[in-house]
Amino acid sequence: MTLRRWALALLVLSAPASAQYAAPDPAGSGPIVGAVNWLQGTLLGNVATAVAVIAVAAIGFMMLTGRINWKYGATVVLGLFVLFGAASIVGGIRSVAGG
Repeated sequence: MTLRRWALALLVLSAPASAQYAAPDPAGSGPIVGAVNWLQGTLLGNVATAVAVIAVAAIGFMMLTGRINWKYGATVVLGLFVLFGAASIVGGIRSVAGG
């Protein structure tokens, strides 16, 4: 077969990935989903935001005074960006992927 026929066969046989379809929560998972939602609210709520701001300030001060390695400080700040920006990051990936 030529490359053109292979491409046509793959195009005809292609289908969206099954991970793109949102499946409902399984039966009996209500308490688990509730606990995970509570944990998410705790980790991303007002108290966590205040603690993250204090951590960035403390790490920044330690970096400026030479008490901490710049690489470790940048890792902490990058980790907080990923933690608090996870929803935006996933939304951007989904929009680029066409989902």
